[in-house]
Amino acid sequence: MSGAVAREVDVVVVGASLVAAAAAKRLSDAGLEAVVRERKELPRHKVWSALGLLAVAAAVAACASRPHNYLDADRPLYYGSYGVAPSPRPEIRVVTFNIEYGIKVDQAIQALTSQPALRSPDVLLLQEMDAPGVEAIAKILAMNYAYCPSSVNPKTKRDVGTAVLSPWPMVERFKVRLPHLARMSGHARSVVGARVRIDGRDVDVYSVHFGTLLGLSGSQRREQLQAVVDDAGKRSDPVLVGGDFNSKDLAEHLASSGFAWPTRETGKTWKLFAFDHILARGLGDFGGARSGVGREVKGVSDHYPLWLTFPATGRASGSW
Repeated sequence: MSGAVAREVDVVVVGASLVAAAAAKRLSDAGLEAVVRERKELPRHKVWSALGLLAVAAAVAACASRPHNYLDADRPLYYGSYGVAPSPRPEIRVVTFNIEYGIKVDQAIQALTSQPALRSPDVLLLQEMDAPGVEAIAKILAMNYAYCPSSVNPKTKRDVGTAVLSPWPMVERFKVRLPHLARMSGHARSVVGARVRIDGRDVDVYSVHFGTLLGLSGSQRREQLQAVVDDAGKRSDPVLVGGDFNSKDLAEHLASSGFAWPTRETGKTWKLFAFDHILARGLGDFGGARSGVGREVKGVSDHYPLWLTFPATGRASGSW
């Protein structure tokens, strides 16, 4: 093009239309320099198919939502100590709850303190949380906690990650960075873990939130799970893994590697699917265990909480 001056921009939108103009505007609002190029003279009539509109919308969303990921191997890692160790109890209770975007924390606290099946867990696993939300829950429930954010959520502009909470002492807290960034969004995922001393016995606990079926391929999701399995392999049993697996097949895969799956038949936790699971290794066969889904907890999240209760005695080791 005669007389053109070359310059560097972040995004070039090819083909002028209302959709292209909207895309360029959104990119500009997100802090990116965008130009629209059209080879024909304007104005003119241009028809866009529904598929084209969807493709542009998806591409714009991906470009405009450049994520801030926390990619260090061992940080950031938040922790706090508000726990009051309970007296020995005949049962151990574990609850996992994906609180959507960590927004409705007050309602989640109400559910965790009012519902008998969720009340006073020995281990509480949370997903999609930020640090203030985790600390608020830990204070009210009188629990110690470990929390690790994976990235900043573009919708809420807040950190999002997983947390382990317990009234029992935490003698170690650690982060496991998971491989692979999500398609389109580019978001990373990490897992937080803690060694919890439950009534004198150390248990390594992981709160997980694996990539979605749309965000990663099946092999990539299995590699995320394998990162947790590999980390657990460096530690002595018992090990407890729970949270949002974003499918049932990853739980099946973990069970095939030697983990017991006491919540296998518990039921749906997200719409029509069982996405949330609790598995363990080195805690016996879970004879006498009970589990359930807190479907009475409504309006708090797109997930229901999942709970598991099992006897504190009768383990393979002879006693808790």
